Amino acid sequence: MENKLTIDNYMNNHYIHRSNWLRAAVLGANDGIISISSLAIGVAAASSTREPILLATVAGLVAGALSMAAGEYVSVSSQTDIEKADIEREKIELKEMPEEELSILAQIYENRGLKKETALLVAKELTETDALAAHVRDELGINEISQANPLQAALASGAAFTVGGVLPLLVALFLPVQNMEYWLYGFTIVFLGILGTVSAKVGGSSVMKAVLRIIIWGTIAMVLSALVGYLFGVNVA
Repeated sequence: MENKLTIDNYMNNHYIHRSNWLRAAVLGANDGIISISSLAIGVAAASSTREPILLATVAGLVAGALSMAAGEYVSVSSQTDIEKADIEREKIELKEMPEEELSILAQIYENRGLKKETALLVAKELTETDALAAHVRDELGINEISQANPLQAALASGAAFTVGGVLPLLVALFLPVQNMEYWLYGFTIVFLGILGTVSAKVGGSSVMKAVLRIIIWGTIAMVLSALVGYLFGVNVA
């Protein structure tokens, strides 16, 4: 019991356990900040009043949050369905051709560096303990870390998009309409920098690399959106 707790504590120190929800949350917040800011900048570049900017921003925020949540749920559900189908097929194969499956498992361990005799011994012992678990983990590459929860991913992505999208909405709501696109760009860069820093800290990666990556792509999106607004030259009064 003590040994198991020690192993669990050791595993919990690794960042990979956070990958599923962190990916969805960072993607949602990043998309919320960039897409809503870009939308607001595009409208601001063609408008001299606040109302069209706010209308576009709120509409984009609602539609984007729902779209992100739905898209994430469908995507992760599809992945889960594939994993379940593979596991069911593996169950059938273990019943119909156990010797071949044992040989496959032994070959996997041999390819990882074990001697042939050792690989076969490990494969036999794991098969006797839980054959399906061994094949699911080592043949299919499915484990508790890689498995994603569709509802968890959808909620994390939708909520993160909303939080990210509210930030440029507040800028559009309270700051002067004159030069609004510049206000939006400046504050969005700050928001993206904070998001990149937080995601890097939580994920244990390089802060500088995360911040630069997120700011560069965000800048490209906002510049193109502003360019569209200027090119169309429609004055929304």
